[in-house]
Amino acid sequence: MTAATEAAVAQATAALDPVTVEVIRRRLVAIADEVDVNITRTAFSPYIYEYKDYAVGIVDHRGDLICQCTAAMPVFVADVMRAAIQDGLDIYGAADLDEGDIVINNYAGVIGQHLNNMAMYTPIHVPDTQGRATLIGFMVVVMHWIDVGGRDVGSTSKFATDIFQEGIQFRTVKLRARGEPVREIYRMIEHNTRFPVEMMGDINSQIGGCLMGRDEVAVLARRYGVETFRGALAAIWDQSEAASRAAIRAIPDGTYTAEGVLDDDGLNPGSLPCRITVIIAGDEMTVDLSELPREVNAPMNCGRWGGGETVSRLAFRYLILPEGDANEGTFRPLKLVLPDGTIVSARPTAPMGSYNSALPTLIDLVIRALGPAMPDRVAGGHYGTFATLAFAGRRPASGAFWQCHDSGFGGWGALLGQDGPGPFRTMCHGDTRMIPVEVHEATYPFMIEGFELRTDSGGAGEFRGGLGLTRRYLMLTDCRMSTRFERTTCPAWGMHGGHDAEPGNVTILAADGTTRHALKDAVQLKAGDRVRIDTGGGGGFGDPRRRDRDKVREDVAKGFVSRAAARTVYGLRED
Repeated sequence: MTAATEAAVAQATAALDPVTVEVIRRRLVAIADEVDVNITRTAFSPYIYEYKDYAVGIVDHRGDLICQCTAAMPVFVADVMRAAIQDGLDIYGAADLDEGDIVINNYAGVIGQHLNNMAMYTPIHVPDTQGRATLIGFMVVVMHWIDVGGRDVGSTSKFATDIFQEGIQFRTVKLRARGEPVREIYRMIEHNTRFPVEMMGDINSQIGGCLMGRDEVAVLARRYGVETFRGALAAIWDQSEAASRAAIRAIPDGTYTAEGVLDDDGLNPGSLPCRITVIIAGDEMTVDLSELPREVNAPMNCGRWGGGETVSRLAFRYLILPEGDANEGTFRPLKLVLPDGTIVSARPTAPMGSYNSALPTLIDLVIRALGPAMPDRVAGGHYGTFATLAFAGRRPASGAFWQCHDSGFGGWGALLGQDGPGPFRTMCHGDTRMIPVEVHEATYPFMIEGFELRTDSGGAGEFRGGLGLTRRYLMLTDCRMSTRFERTTCPAWGMHGGHDAEPGNVTILAADGTTRHALKDAVQLKAGDRVRIDTGGGGGFGDPRRRDRDKVREDVAKGFVSRAAARTVYGLRED
């Protein structure tokens, strides 16, 4: 902004009344929510319209977060959107981002996640008081594209040792220029995916979301004027910053640490120890990730913006300021120490297909570190793994590729006065939904023979951890299965005497009677083989023998706790 524009915004901010600020705040969130609903309604693949593997956000002309949709997937919004916009501004400049442009970016050096995660955005222009078109922000939708090439179906491979084996990269290129499709880019997309029909359907839904949101935000900004609109954003950010700083001041100053272990990187043997330090000083919080494992030659790395920044912001959001809308002001008191070259600040050429493997554990560790300082607010650990399960093959009749992504939902930790919730997705996911059994069986060549809560999976405690799930599949045709399960050697921990939860597992029950486990693997299955997944529970809180006796009986009646555990762990005597 020019000095004159900044002065006009400052004047408008001073003149703003609280009602106007609140109307603008709530309308912006409503716009993001409307776009969210429209994408669910128009997308082609179940991974988008059922599972909701995308996020909607609105950012300002510099890439600072204004708001996100209520049900957004947090791992996309945390700082991926800012990174994508700032790269676009560096490459094109604001003057070359025209009305009707749509830009895409999945470059690992910017987004820092697997190449399926595509940021798409369009600029929002409105006239200022002199009638000049002014860039006020961007409408952004980050969506998981179901296949972008690479060595394996779905573009994530256990065996990838660099990013180039994982698919095609588009670093800040225009998919549409002034409203017109850039045909060369469309051809590149269509010929670098195994699922062009589904992909283009999802992409059109993503485009529609960007354009719909752009127009709605422009209407709002024109109604109040550019200066008032920007003044309201400044006020909203200042309010959120003040709330964050007040919450941090309530925590005792100090240096707090937590340690945990990742099972392995999926390709090389050996666990990966992790140590995280959190520093509280006055009204600022610093997350130090300098003692994390170094980048590995297996696909569990992520970049700074899609990894380390995401870990710090999501942990901060869950623990420090869980209520209210997240925006740029929320995170102003948050600082990050993160050297280059760790598994969450890897080089752009590092493999990132399973970038998400470490993130839930690291977010959990940031929260665990503050347990001694916030004993009434820090819960036991959550099951902490994406629990990814993917099947892929060719349909016997047509020979066409098919692919199904599925994920395990697990238990979250108990806290003072409350049993652990779940089964939910991880702290990276927000309101991501389960794909219904009926959709799976109608779309893919397998049956789901069982789907139930997993008895005794939640950590015992005065307040019990949330439960994991058990799901059983029967394969109706030959296919390839890829799995990515974590936290088996470091299950969800209990707090203040609460017990650890049971970890997850993947078991293959072959038609020939043999059995094997496949936590991080890629294996061939045959028709008639069965697969059982067990997801972990959440950690307990407090001594189990202090649990209310009626609650223990109720848990047994509902199948949450076995009779044996009720006797031996909770000390319940037979009636």
